[in-house]
Amino acid sequence: MSKLPDLEGLAVFSRVAELRSFTAAAASLGVSKATASKAVSRLEARLGTQLIHRTPRRFSLTDAGRSLAEAAASMLATAEAAEAGALDQAVRPWGRIRMSAPMSYGLDHLAHLLPDFLSAHPGISIDLQLSDEVVDLVGEGFDCALRIAVLPDSRLTARKLRPVQLRLVGSPAYLGLRGRPERPEDLEAHDCLGYAHRGEGQIWRFTGPGGEERVQRPRGPLTANNADALRASLLAGLGLAVLPDFVVDEDIAAGRLESVMTDWSAPEIGMHIVTPGGGPRPARVMALIQFLTRRLGRPLQPRTVGA
Repeated sequence: MSKLPDLEGLAVFSRVAELRSFTAAAASLGVSKATASKAVSRLEARLGTQLIHRTPRRFSLTDAGRSLAEAAASMLATAEAAEAGALDQAVRPWGRIRMSAPMSYGLDHLAHLLPDFLSAHPGISIDLQLSDEVVDLVGEGFDCALRIAVLPDSRLTARKLRPVQLRLVGSPAYLGLRGRPERPEDLEAHDCLGYAHRGEGQIWRFTGPGGEERVQRPRGPLTANNADALRASLLAGLGLAVLPDFVVDEDIAAGRLESVMTDWSAPEIGMHIVTPGGGPRPARVMALIQFLTRRLGRPLQPRTVGA
């Protein structure tokens, strides 16, 4: 006997025993009468006993058939309920979403959007993990992640929400004291604050007005794995930094920071929602992706943080 039970045979037998008819059972299961008959015969051969007395005029269960019928009916009901529950969860937004997002962006922007989503989807809960580390979605059991980067090729599925521009910035006090760099090579004479988890490590890339490219390795008093930690040092006048628009645009508008070397551009990156590849996504995850596409795929509201 194989390790797995004949689930199909048990399901067919349960329906035949319930309806007392191969014809009616086959119709209810959407199979032919011959298929139903073969399934029961296969089950009888596997068990080594007759389950049904079959004659042209009479249908009855044997003692073994009566004993098995109740257990088979319970099994079929459990299987149908499990399948219905899985199907309902797949098509109706319901259940828990485990999500990862960068720390600064998650606190300043994403967290303020989630109450609207959760109010609109009372059957969904979210387990939000904020970290600037790149998590292993599959290995750590995440349904999705918000990533702000140039994404490498991978087995993940990604949807780009919007472009993100990197800006080279410094405080007015720092620029008044140290001067304004005009070209990438001028950065050799400046203190530069590095973001420790940029994909390429401590490398700054710039493209000039004529399409020329330059690479600089920043050197300075601080590297950090969090954008807000660098922002505090920027505002204190400790150096220059390359940071995303959503971190510094409010400070630029308020005059707390200034863009420098504006003829040279840092590479544009993107804001993406990524999910494990392969297979359809659950309805709850699709609902969140659609919500974030609508809310994050447009200009951000100013950051509400102090100077």
